[in-house]
Amino acid sequence: MAQIIDGKKISQDIKDELKEKVTALKDTGTEVALAVIQVGNDPASSVYVRNKKKACEYIGIRSLSYELPEETTEDALIELIEKLNKDETVNGILVQLPVPKHIDPDKIIRTISPEKDVDGFHPQNVGKLVIGEEGFVSCTPAGVIQLLKRSGIEISGKNCVVVGRSNIVGKPMALLMLRENATVTIAHSKTKNLKELCQTADILIVAIGKPQFITADYVKEGAVVIDVGIHRDENNKLCGDVRYEEVAEKASAITPVPGGVGPMTIAMLMSNCVESLDRE
Repeated sequence: MAQIIDGKKISQDIKDELKEKVTALKDTGTEVALAVIQVGNDPASSVYVRNKKKACEYIGIRSLSYELPEETTEDALIELIEKLNKDETVNGILVQLPVPKHIDPDKIIRTISPEKDVDGFHPQNVGKLVIGEEGFVSCTPAGVIQLLKRSGIEISGKNCVVVGRSNIVGKPMALLMLRENATVTIAHSKTKNLKELCQTADILIVAIGKPQFITADYVKEGAVVIDVGIHRDENNKLCGDVRYEEVAEKASAITPVPGGVGPMTIAMLMSNCVESLDRE
């Protein structure tokens, strides 16, 4: 049976390390502050925002909350972001996605100062990742790297297949695995022979957005399987992109859903906030 990669425990370890660091910073009179902006009241977004506030509270990061009505204009949102960009007491700015349809998310992401873009979505930070410079990295892929490293899984020299090519997970994930010296293949919905390709992976990272899509016959015996997906099945139970029970029989290590990659996203967001001080 596979080693279960416990994202809850690893994310807690990271938060505890950050708490210690933030306490030490406070002793020198330095405070870390994160501004979280939510437009409208999408229920899933509200849960994420609440969890982010809880994590801030635990670590000791000051959380500034902006809950704006659904009808907020794009100009009003841009004005608020520009004000926070100039505010020297704010280290990180996060606009919870999705935003309402009348607001262009790309424009909003580009408005956030790259130095305060703790989500790691700004084109400037993405570009830095591509050329190997220091910059904020998208939280979910950064969390996956921590899961692997802190579980004692060797990345260097391994064959890695990333299933999914989104700007938020797939692409940055592939770049981070390259940075760790893995040999990386990106697969997606148009990939031919997807099953055969997945079977070549020592580390299989799945962010395809289809519930329980990856079955045991996609997985090489002894592979490490990281499941980034989160869905509800027909019984309203949480599940991932991987058929967990059968894949766990074949993998050497696997992340569960929930309790795998999910908790890491918020831990890495907090890490980016604290790291923003080192960048100043």
